[in-house]
Amino acid sequence: MGSPATLEHYKAGMVLSGAGDAIGYQWEFSFSGPDIHKAVKKLGGLKNIIVKLPDWLVSDDTVLHLATAEALATGKEGEELLQEVASRYVEGMKDMEGRKPGPSSILGVSQLKPGTEGGYRVAYNPEGTGCGAAMRSMCIGLRYPQPEQLSSLVAVAVETGRMTHPHPTGFLGAVASALFTAYAVQRRPITTWGLGLVKEACPAAKEFVKTAGYAVEETERDWGFFTEKWEWYLELRGLSLGTEPVIWPDQYGPAERDEAYKSFSHSGWAGRSGHDAPMIALDALLGAGSNWEELMSRAGFHGGDSDSTAVIACCCWGLLYGTEGVPPCNYSNLEYRDRLEKSAEELYKLSH
Repeated sequence: MGSPATLEHYKAGMVLSGAGDAIGYQWEFSFSGPDIHKAVKKLGGLKNIIVKLPDWLVSDDTVLHLATAEALATGKEGEELLQEVASRYVEGMKDMEGRKPGPSSILGVSQLKPGTEGGYRVAYNPEGTGCGAAMRSMCIGLRYPQPEQLSSLVAVAVETGRMTHPHPTGFLGAVASALFTAYAVQRRPITTWGLGLVKEACPAAKEFVKTAGYAVEETERDWGFFTEKWEWYLELRGLSLGTEPVIWPDQYGPAERDEAYKSFSHSGWAGRSGHDAPMIALDALLGAGSNWEELMSRAGFHGGDSDSTAVIACCCWGLLYGTEGVPPCNYSNLEYRDRLEKSAEELYKLSH
């Protein structure tokens, strides 16, 4: 992990996020980690999973992540970029056969009017707390990876996040995913990522919301949950000061993780919300180190929204470790692999 992030790392981040999505998506609606682990074993383990169509398609997560990435890859900025993203989200929603997009994403995109003034903004939605913004925002950190680009990263994550998830629990998930990939590019120690989110990015996002002047009151009213839950998580893992070692439970296998992840969640559905999809992803990254199988075990094979946690975790993991130790069958025939690699190349160029 010592060497700087190369183009190969960028490609690995984008492609493995798609692979994690396609694999996790098989069990998105299963609520038992131990059952999923049994099913994976029956298939001959992760190393025998051949990710390709028709059986292993990517979900709405990757389709909308690509929409964000390909919009950023145009090099547009400001309002022009936001219009571009909105128009690609509208396009992306036409590619949802068999991919199960969430209710807030469907509702939000149906309200977008790209090309009209302010057409990338939708009405405040107190229900917009899901993980739909978090799961498609990793690429924002690839476009703005440097510490001095934090304000751009935050602005784009907030504005694109609230195109479908105007509630802070929803759009701060986008900030978290974008921030974590930027930290991965920066080679910042993983134990400090959560602290950076709470102490640096969230305050910057709050300031941005005020300055942007849109749905300020509602957003401030609903702000507390996200940061409070993250502070609780950092305390739980002994990371409130961002220093090692991480505190883990004595037993932390698939069954114990299901219980833990439920305790992270909003209402018992692990990884379903904007705050806990990146939280489970971070938990998995902290626990797996450079071991792909362990990462998938923790981020992809748990009860709950396993594709949305894997899509985030695997993007960060690819940026850190490349494809080393990943069975090629997990990604070489992945749906949209060419688009994922192409957008990685463009984002790499723009970030340098």
